[in-house]
Amino acid sequence: MTKALYTAQAHVAGGRNGRGRTSDGQLDLELRQPKEMGGDGQGTNPEQLFAVGYAACFGTTIALLGRRGKLQADDVEVDSSVSLVPIDGGRFQLGVELRVALPSLDGEQAVDLVRTAHQVCPYSNATHGNVDVALVVNGRAVS
Repeated sequence: MTKALYTAQAHVAGGRNGRGRTSDGQLDLELRQPKEMGGDGQGTNPEQLFAVGYAACFGTTIALLGRRGKLQADDVEVDSSVSLVPIDGGRFQLGVELRVALPSLDGEQAVDLVRTAHQVCPYSNATHGNVDVALVVNGRAVS
């Protein structure tokens, strides 16, 4: 494995009903089951953390690719949804939807940029083949 540029470190005690913190102390929060899964919903859950991380990474990737391609994409905004989907045997899998707003771009330019970002973004690479990811840009589904 090549040398990492950055490694995030976190510690969790108590799982979904515990506490999580990063080694640098910048993130320290209570973890709780969502109400929909029988919890009190008073803390943050792993799906929320994944949704924020994926949206941030994807938006940064789009802006970077836009600059490289001399396109205005710094106004990108990403709304992400991460779902726990029941599957056979009492198991779950994740489902993701990324709704991208690119006010400065329209039509095929926006679609092409989102497709390329989905090939480059580290979160997209991690989910490829494992998680269904639906992409929407400026209200248009990307296939």
